[in-house]
Amino acid sequence: MCGIAGIYHLATPKPVDPLRIERMCDALAHRGPDGAGVWTAPGVGLGHRRLSIIDVAGSPQPMASSDGRTMLVFNGEIYNYRELREELRGDGAQFHTDGDSEVILAAWQRWGQDCLPRLHGMFAFAIFDLAERTLFLARDRLGVKPLFYAPLSDGSIAFASELKGLLAHPLLRREVDPLAIDDYLAWGYVPDHRSILAGVRKLPAGHSLLLRHGAPLPAPLQWWDVSFAERRRGKPADLEAELLHLMRQAVSSRMVADVPLGAFLSGGVDSSSVVALMAEAGRDPVKTCSIGFDVAGLDESAYAGQIARRFATDHRARTVSPDDFALVDTLATMFDEPFADASALPTWRVCQLARETVTVALSGDGADEAFAGYRRHVFQHGEDRLRRALPQALRGPLFGALGAVYPKADWAPRPLRAKATLQALGLPSEDGYASAIGIVPPELRASLYSPDYLALRGDYRAEEPLINLMRNAPARSGLDRAQYADLKFWLPGDILTKVDRTSMAVSLEAREPLLDHRLIEFAANLPEGLRVRWGEGKWLLKKTMQRYLPDEILYRPKQGFVTPISQWFRGPLADVARTIGNSSALARTGWFNSQALNGVAEAHISGRSDHGRLLWQLLMLDRSMSTLGLNA
Repeated sequence: MCGIAGIYHLATPKPVDPLRIERMCDALAHRGPDGAGVWTAPGVGLGHRRLSIIDVAGSPQPMASSDGRTMLVFNGEIYNYRELREELRGDGAQFHTDGDSEVILAAWQRWGQDCLPRLHGMFAFAIFDLAERTLFLARDRLGVKPLFYAPLSDGSIAFASELKGLLAHPLLRREVDPLAIDDYLAWGYVPDHRSILAGVRKLPAGHSLLLRHGAPLPAPLQWWDVSFAERRRGKPADLEAELLHLMRQAVSSRMVADVPLGAFLSGGVDSSSVVALMAEAGRDPVKTCSIGFDVAGLDESAYAGQIARRFATDHRARTVSPDDFALVDTLATMFDEPFADASALPTWRVCQLARETVTVALSGDGADEAFAGYRRHVFQHGEDRLRRALPQALRGPLFGALGAVYPKADWAPRPLRAKATLQALGLPSEDGYASAIGIVPPELRASLYSPDYLALRGDYRAEEPLINLMRNAPARSGLDRAQYADLKFWLPGDILTKVDRTSMAVSLEAREPLLDHRLIEFAANLPEGLRVRWGEGKWLLKKTMQRYLPDEILYRPKQGFVTPISQWFRGPLADVARTIGNSSALARTGWFNSQALNGVAEAHISGRSDHGRLLWQLLMLDRSMSTLGLNA
């Protein structure tokens, strides 16, 4: 895994200062502590920070093709590079290294942009063609690896693996995009269609960008998408066998490394499945790691230990306190943009533990999105059945009225918390799902904003891009559209951002075998009944893994990493919550109604309401503004 950065002049081939590229790369040193390189030519500069994983002694970057015509900087791993190398060698290509970087160069020279569908892996890369004077940027199918870019005032385009690489460029404007604030409060992160900084863009997952001298900046071109429009036919037993084959293939291909390799093990279905297949494929004990908490209700370490014993792994566990609130500023710096998924803290902790013994760790991320593993998928599946039975003209008034009068019972047992479900049933499918996955609903957001910000935001609502994405999805059902939105919106914006930044912060490469695109495409075409059945998500995946895992692992309630943020804001962070409305960097932006923020803080501290997640969002936004020195 690595960090890349570069500058390309669109209008005229002005000289590029190598020191400027070097400073951008230095800001990404955590992504690549094993080496650095800079290359410049008239109108272009490329930089690279290397974390050595494959061909440790060779494959320095920026890398030139064998004929010297093209230059590459690359972040990621190509898992089928050996097969591609043999195919390309048969066509006359010559190779001087044993790594995957040179394979990308040869594939580009052989197939041009059509090389992308042939690359199996996670990647963000830039290729400069010295003859054509073009710069080609590409990002992998699911968006595992990030890529930011921005037009600058001198006519150049700068790009980098993280926003902090762009921030090292003196011409980058540090001006906040006001619509990103509504996006962030709605979702807890800034989705990939926007950046916290006006003018900064993220290359979308499964897209590429071809830049030419003398031509305007083009729109990104989509080269991959996932379709839920078809349904696989066949007996469940045959589909189960096909799924197992694809999972074995995905795991074994990601076990190729020239450095120590291990796995995260939470004791949940997904990480346990990956560890089981690693143990089956390898000769040596799998190196696994997990963290537990000193609060019984948050601790899953016993389940991780059960799987470690079952597969005789070389297991390391550490118990940590969930009270890591002192690390807020560290998190803000790690993510650059405001990021409010509180599970980032324990994810970072398990990455730190893994890095003590391995350089590569496999995770179980992606299965919930692909196979309908979240509770919201089960609800969406059931709610859409009712939506089909009752017309919107009847359903909207009926369930809208019921949802309005039903009490918001956060304290009650889960089956009695029906307010959100009733409200969702009164909405169209897409609007209901947007409401289900959002954090701060539109009405509450509007009550927090100042009149000036409301005028600045205008008619925009953060839910609109998600709703439009679902309505235009290549899909048949509400469940299809929900999963499509998760894969295209939630996954790259939240889950993969979290794993990339926390792992790269400690120079650890995280690999996600359950996001192999062949697995994703297979899962997208499964009949709904093989994804959700009898109120259980990931049905076919769990049935497939019954030969490896016990029922108490497969069918226990999903938990995940939990951070007690609500307790923090009633305890050690209570005074911090009280300052957000008046004396923080956030208060000085003029975006918010200080009296409303103070009311939220006091209602939470007193216990009248649970606003822990909202306060965490506001705190992370405040610290990001301060850390980056951003201007409203």
